[in-house]
Amino acid sequence: MEPAEQLSVIIPALTAIVDQIRVSDLPNSTPCTNFTVLGVLDHMIGGAAVFVPAFRGEVPPQPPASLASTGLDPATEFRQAMSNLLAAVNSPGAMDRTIAAPFGDVPGSVFARFVAFDGLIHGYDLTSATGQPYDPPDDVVAAVDAFAREAVGPELRDGDTFALETTAPDGASVLEKLVAFSGRTL
Repeated sequence: MEPAEQLSVIIPALTAIVDQIRVSDLPNSTPCTNFTVLGVLDHMIGGAAVFVPAFRGEVPPQPPASLASTGLDPATEFRQAMSNLLAAVNSPGAMDRTIAAPFGDVPGSVFARFVAFDGLIHGYDLTSATGQPYDPPDDVVAAVDAFAREAVGPELRDGDTFALETTAPDGASVLEKLVAFSGRTL
């Protein structure tokens, strides 16, 4: 499954999740150790703001200010950022461009897979913190999982980029296994 296909499933699911987040949910802790719900949204919106131009072959701007400091509506900002991201990933030449990722330069096709992995896992973070259901299609999870297990080596497990893998409980779903691989404790 190509990364743009993965993101065409993941991004609408994430947007639907964010649409259900209430202002009172924003300070909730998430399974992503250093992020609250608001922090996850800031991370994802900020990432999109930087990587949309990169996928288009343009110079990325500085990341936007935190939602907390702007007073902007998180759902509206998230929806726009994710719409822009999906369009950029699907733009001509996006998969062939070199993207300056936080962990080094990679082809757009590889970085888009990291974006899919990040989005899928942060969907888990957001739904866990807000009590929403989360059931992405198993084929999408399996495709993201196959990439993640090849791409995420010990050098990326610095505690910030990725934590050490945890153990998924017996009977864990495909998603829960991937979440444990990402370093989240279930």
